[in-house]
Amino acid sequence: MSKRVRQLPQERGFVLFDVVYEDGSRASNRRVPAEILGGLDGDDPARGHIEQQEAEIAGKAGREPRAIQTLMRSPKADPKPPNG
Repeated sequence: MSKRVRQLPQERGFVLFDVVYEDGSRASNRRVPAEILGGLDGDDPARGHIEQQEAEIAGKAGREPRAIQTLMRSPKADPKPPNG
């Protein structure tokens, strides 16, 4: 029998980003699907995804979409201690 090759775990779920807009406003924890991130582009696809989200939100609110100044991953939250 041949050995079974173990695969690396796949990133699933969402990655959270903090966004600072050119008008100085800030949005925390904007969700981006993990499967569009990584590879040679790194986090660049997140900008396009968040710009698309912003355009949808602005359209529903009846205003112009805000331009993104900076985009960075949100810091990971510390795990909560179990109650016991």
